[in-house]
Amino acid sequence: QVELVESGGALVQPGGSLRLSCTASGFTLISYQLGWFRQAPGKEREGVSCISNKNNSTVYANSVKGRFTTSRDNARNTVYLQMNSLKPEDTAVYYCATTCKPWEYDSWGQGTQVTVSS
Repeated sequence: QVELVESGGALVQPGGSLRLSCTASGFTLISYQLGWFRQAPGKEREGVSCISNKNNSTVYANSVKGRFTTSRDNARNTVYLQMNSLKPEDTAVYYCATTCKPWEYDSWGQGTQVTVSS
């Protein structure tokens, strides 16, 4: 079965950190670019980061630049999103996809909930 599964979401206080995981099964993730996206209640899904499959270059949304880092663990067929200095506005369901262009993707998983609150 070909799928991506997100995990690692939790309730965390402002200023805290979380590491999200996106693990692939049924295919090798190293062959694909990987985007992280998030959707807050009442808002549209937005891009958070993307990592290239060619040279592992990364791009980030301005709202997370300097706080979030995405990286690959090829041995685990997983891409991570390390989130530091979390803010309440980072609260959302986080999703991953094998694209940096969400309008091209139609296999969204369950996502993982991140809640930043004191």
